[in-house]
Amino acid sequence: MAGSIPTRQFGRHDEQVSLLCVGGAHLAQPKCSEEDAIRIVHECIDAGATFMDNAWEYNDGESERRMGKALAQDGYRQRAFLMTKDCAHDRKANHSMWKLEESLNRLQTDYLDLWQLHEVVWEDDVDWIFAPGGSAEALLTAKEKGLVRYIGFTGHKDPKIHKRMLSQGFPFDSVQMPLNVLDAHYKSFEQEIVPICQEQGIAVIGMKSFASGDIFKESDITPQEALRYAMSLPVATVVSGMDSIEVMKQNLAVAQNFEPLTQEERADLLARSEPHATGKHERFKTTYDFEGNVGRAAHDYPVKLSTIAAD
Repeated sequence: MAGSIPTRQFGRHDEQVSLLCVGGAHLAQPKCSEEDAIRIVHECIDAGATFMDNAWEYNDGESERRMGKALAQDGYRQRAFLMTKDCAHDRKANHSMWKLEESLNRLQTDYLDLWQLHEVVWEDDVDWIFAPGGSAEALLTAKEKGLVRYIGFTGHKDPKIHKRMLSQGFPFDSVQMPLNVLDAHYKSFEQEIVPICQEQGIAVIGMKSFASGDIFKESDITPQEALRYAMSLPVATVVSGMDSIEVMKQNLAVAQNFEPLTQEERADLLARSEPHATGKHERFKTTYDFEGNVGRAAHDYPVKLSTIAAD
């Protein structure tokens, strides 16, 4: 019989959050109807997966709108730990605040539990964020106004960029990063960034536990093994996209029956994944195919038809 979904401490704070986080981007993909998206949010919260992920630019705002509609029903907002992200890659504080207001309206709430800077992946992002009037100021302003409880940032490109962000002495509450069996071997956030977050008391949010699905193209690693690997790391939560009821049930089952990997199981997974960990199957690190349009436009990079950003 499935148990309850485990919780973890949210960094240096006393708050507990669910180990499984519902990824918002998938809730408005073509495969997922609005009815199913609302059902996924409700059933996950009912099961104990109360951490909700989203971002301003996911599916042109449709992901936030659908999640907001789900959370507005039957008191679900009060049971959720709600996070969304700021995609203002021009790094102007007022632009960030404008996007925050839009996110709050779509999500039908007057505050966020967590607001993160989205896709810190470009080489000059750190300079823009911490420049006078940059998005770092917007994070603090929003927190001071009570619009957000916690603040953080995300990125999937290179641990070096995360290190620069974490060297600024800024009071981040959380950091989101790709954590999977391939990352353990190549440009590893697990090896280079997780220890820094632990030292600073920052909550680690794992994402891309399936390496955007590429992890299964050549290896024999199963989705259950991949998700369990990420959950066995010192994370507060693992964001997992669920674009169908079937995938939702699969992920809930992993979380409900979760037991940390033994040393032998971890060693086995690392041995099986190492031959495939060349960057070929973590293209969010090696290409710009996954970047969202706000960041692309700010860096004079061609925009794409899909507005599903990778974090």
